[in-house]
Amino acid sequence: MKVGIELRIDVTKIDKERIYVGQKGKYLTMTTFVDLDNVDQYENNGMITHKNKEGEDRAPILGNSKVFWKDQQSQQSPQQNNQQNGIPPSDRYIGDDSVPF
Repeated sequence: MKVGIELRIDVTKIDKERIYVGQKGKYLTMTTFVDLDNVDQYENNGMITHKNKEGEDRAPILGNSKVFWKDQQSQQSPQQNNQQNGIPPSDRYIGDDSVPF
């Protein structure tokens, strides 16, 4: 089964020590847990965390994941999805260097 998943994280919660330099840029490994059968009060299906470090019981939660499309439903364009979710145009993309890392 194919699914479309929207991920939303609070970049201010990223632990800068977890960012590493690779061949083509800087990377951050994250993990998302998705439950296709259940949604929370905000219609999210899961959460996003840093990848657990060795010996770490639980990594900090960075944000949420939301299933917006399954292969048996009609797919919406990202613009339609943002409009339906009430995301203001100014919050859809930050194209400047205001990211805190």
